[in-house]
Amino acid sequence: MFTISFPSCRPAGRTLARWALVSTIAVAGAAAAQGTATLTLDRALQLAQQRSRQLVAQDAAAGAAREMAVAAGQRPDPSLKAGINNLPVDGSDRFSLSRDFMTMRSVGVMQELTRADKRSARAGRFEREAEVAEAMRAAALAALRRDTAKAWLERHFQERVLELLQTQRGEAALQVEAAEAAWRGGRGAQAEIFAARAAAAQIDERVKQAEQQVAVAKTRLARWVGDDARQPLAPPPALELADADAATVDARVAHHPELAVIARQEGVARAEADVAERNRSPDWSVELMFSQRGSAYSNMVSVNVSVPLQWDRRNRQDRELAAKLALVDQVRAQREEAEREHAAEVRGWLQAWRGQRDRLVHYDNTLLPLAAQRTQAAVAAYRGGGGALGAVLEARRMEVDLRIERLRLEMDAAALWAQLEYLVPSEARTAVAKEQ
Repeated sequence: MFTISFPSCRPAGRTLARWALVSTIAVAGAAAAQGTATLTLDRALQLAQQRSRQLVAQDAAAGAAREMAVAAGQRPDPSLKAGINNLPVDGSDRFSLSRDFMTMRSVGVMQELTRADKRSARAGRFEREAEVAEAMRAAALAALRRDTAKAWLERHFQERVLELLQTQRGEAALQVEAAEAAWRGGRGAQAEIFAARAAAAQIDERVKQAEQQVAVAKTRLARWVGDDARQPLAPPPALELADADAATVDARVAHHPELAVIARQEGVARAEADVAERNRSPDWSVELMFSQRGSAYSNMVSVNVSVPLQWDRRNRQDRELAAKLALVDQVRAQREEAEREHAAEVRGWLQAWRGQRDRLVHYDNTLLPLAAQRTQAAVAAYRGGGGALGAVLEARRMEVDLRIERLRLEMDAAALWAQLEYLVPSEARTAVAKEQ
């Protein structure tokens, strides 16, 4: 940020003093607002997590799967059977329940004897589904924190762009007044007034565009934090990665939440294959029946055992097992492919982040100082009568463009920082730290 002064123009000096007073009041007001209530990045992340319904949905899915696991581990309910056997339908004893010795009123209970290993396999399948839901919750939490951080940082940098343009708008107003004063004093041309006014109008347009972008950024942040998005933002944290080496990044990729989801899905596929393997052995059923006859005859008890006959196991149970094993191979191949894709993606983010950090250093050490020196030289030439106001305006416009471009670059670097910083949940980051 720079200031152009015109000491020979008293009206411009008074305008500068007024602008300085207004700027001081605005800065003081902003500081007071920040002192009362500001939205930090950590607070935004907490609000987003508290407001998320996706996390609640995944918790419910995990709870439902665990309830089903308990139910699947139990034996089937017994079946109560009742009936009348050998009832005469003609003759003198027709429809009599007691005169014919073969007529019986029967009541019985049948129980399927499901083996313990089969019940355990069925319960294990739902346990694996619960683990999938928990992994999806972790992935949703990581994405929520990442998107919230990006929205917070976007609003921060959009507001910085707006502040820069508003400051330059004030300086453009001073240039217009200075050009008008110089023309009235016979020291400048009228064309310089129009040039200064055109430059101010262009900045006005850019201010309006920046205000629109700030409003959009606030709306995006409100999607995550609600009404707290209206609060002024606190200063951002240090956008540095303490563990940005390739080995740590590779370790983080191994704990990538999306890869964890696929790994848990592979566990579900294995559990289904285990159930199919257990289904190759049939379950027996036992039935106990009590039959009552007429008073002149004795009552009877029957015990029955039934077992399914797997006549075509090769084309039924074996093929079902083969299909489940093929699904295991499918999910495993998808996981391996996803590992390669995410590893390349994260390494690309890291390289881009490092490159943009280097570019920011180049802006700060070379480009911006050169632009400021050019502006100062143009101002000095104009004050000395050897330069035109157009050269000053052009130099100032280029410096403003460079500063805005630097902010855009810093915003892009911050978005990459958020991608890398919130790549994995905090629990996974702790595990990564222990592995190093």
